[in-house]
Amino acid sequence: MTSSAGAPLVPDGPAPELRFKRRAQLRQAPGEVWRARALVRTLAERELRAFYKQAALGVAWALLAPITLMIVFTVFIQRVATVDTGGVPYALFTYIGLVPWNFFSQSVTSGGMSLVTQMTLVNKLKCPREVFPLSSITVAAVNSFIAGLVLIVLFAISGFAPKFTTPLAIVPLGVQVLFTIAVTLIVSATTVYMRDLRHALPLLLQLGLFATPIVYGLDAIPPNWRPWYSLVNPLAPIIDSYRQTVLYGHAPDWGLLGLGTLTTMVLLVAGLQLFRRLETGFADVA
Repeated sequence: MTSSAGAPLVPDGPAPELRFKRRAQLRQAPGEVWRARALVRTLAERELRAFYKQAALGVAWALLAPITLMIVFTVFIQRVATVDTGGVPYALFTYIGLVPWNFFSQSVTSGGMSLVTQMTLVNKLKCPREVFPLSSITVAAVNSFIAGLVLIVLFAISGFAPKFTTPLAIVPLGVQVLFTIAVTLIVSATTVYMRDLRHALPLLLQLGLFATPIVYGLDAIPPNWRPWYSLVNPLAPIIDSYRQTVLYGHAPDWGLLGLGTLTTMVLLVAGLQLFRRLETGFADVA
């Protein structure tokens, strides 16, 4: 092909059949991540050792945030509002909501920035890029487990014993892990392209703390709003399920938890697909 001046035209890019097209192969994603589980563990151990080795308070940092918030809420919230805890000590009522919230918040905060802060490794290692946010989630899980041990102390001090339905808490725990993975994958991939998100994230999480039934119970939401509330914020029925199973001796509200699970699965599929579509440009944007 020649131009009007007789000179050959240089194409702007390769022919369509030669262009690389990345397909988001969601079926292969779980298997690829599972085969890279040792790398997830290594990255998590590396982050934990670096953090606790340089921290003067050590493991106490895992306890500081939830305990401080529990004290603040217990001292101040009860003075300005009446919260029906169903006979459960308010400190225990609040703390059992703060531990899962702290896990979610820390996962999204550190996991959301994991690709940006470790871009050198992202570009050098041949592995599923999901291992970086997943390693941050693993670190948050370890910290939350440590913080959760305080519940034993609170039960002992208050004289309030966990109920026989406590093993049912494994169901909302599984939903929460999947929901946290979904949100963290979306945030981590988006932050690479939209760096302003790292500044907005703390504010969004702070608003989410009060939009989630932590200082209050799910019964504070009008009954006809609860299904929509559970769809929009799956953490609401998740935290309520912890309280129902551990503190009240009831099974979770399966209907509301089911709605939260539906949102979780939609976000998980969308998050994996978004992550896989955006990861080809991580190196270029960085």
